[in-house]
Amino acid sequence: MRAILLTLVMLFPVLARAQYTPPSQLLGRAITEQQRGELPAAIRDYRAVLAAQPKNLAALVNLGAALARNGQLPEAITEYEAALKLSPNIESIHLDLGLAYLSENNLKAARAQFSAAHQINPTDVRVAILLGNAEARTGEAPEAVAMLQPMAAANAGNSDFDYVLGESLVWANELKQGAALLEKSAAMSNSAESWMFAGTVELNMEQFNEARSDFDNAMKINSHIPKLCTMDGIAHDKDDDAKGAEPAFREALQQDPNDYEANLYLGSILYKNRQMPEAKTYLDKALALKPKSRMAQYELAMWESTSGHLHAAATRLEALEKAAPTWINPHVQLSLIYYRLHQPADGKREREIVAKLRAEQRKTNVTNAGLYR
Repeated sequence: MRAILLTLVMLFPVLARAQYTPPSQLLGRAITEQQRGELPAAIRDYRAVLAAQPKNLAALVNLGAALARNGQLPEAITEYEAALKLSPNIESIHLDLGLAYLSENNLKAARAQFSAAHQINPTDVRVAILLGNAEARTGEAPEAVAMLQPMAAANAGNSDFDYVLGESLVWANELKQGAALLEKSAAMSNSAESWMFAGTVELNMEQFNEARSDFDNAMKINSHIPKLCTMDGIAHDKDDDAKGAEPAFREALQQDPNDYEANLYLGSILYKNRQMPEAKTYLDKALALKPKSRMAQYELAMWESTSGHLHAAATRLEALEKAAPTWINPHVQLSLIYYRLHQPADGKREREIVAKLRAEQRKTNVTNAGLYR
């Protein structure tokens, strides 16, 4: 028995030595595992390295990367922050930490890390693009423009750079320049999202033909982006192309029957084409989706007036007048309806209101024009 115990005592140190792996060897194995995509094994071995060498920078950084790739973002952020305490002036660690924060939708923290990386290496265009995007999305678009514009000549032909500079210009209210760069980026990248963004900017600028072209380009690439069909239809409608707008709105409603704008615009187009029963269906749906919508109320009043429901139309328009007394259209339509209802005094009153509102509009336009002389 004593001999057996002695043998076991002799064996245990040998076994212990056999199971020990030096940290440098563990680190190499973890890196190989990470490269193979064996993330749980790599994470285990990086942690083993750090248990022996808590200040091993390579293990900290690679562990952060493995955790981030494995979807363990809070743990990854902890490791990157520990690495930065050891070496605060390494650009790549700030970049990786910023990307981890970005994946968690923490734009403010991501921006801070991208800014630190940019200060370390101002010529790294990858970092400048990420920083510009983060600044534009956190209300600092002018700062993004100031940083990116000096780099524009050196990065001609970089679709990501043009997109972020264009986006920053848009949010800095430089719409024309921004839209041009977004279109340039979209043409290079063949990105439906970029075409859609450019089209939205053009639509807001009331450049309807250009907006229609941008949305059409996006539709050719991917017509299933949410709201794209609706925006394409609106651009066609605003550009006096109801024939082109109708199929876009119908496709939008195939994708989402509860799309308010698609219901409203399609109902309006059908009303103008005097397809009355179908028009009423879509206008009713639009109003049901947004019961306080003045446009839906107005379009239904127009439908009621044309369909002979004069009293219902008058009631609806009178309510609109109270809600928006300076909106001319309800006054115009109500004056016509009152004459048809044999209420000439009311019709005359509405005409006088229309004349007064138009005079005030002309006066305002003249005053505003004088500001730019």
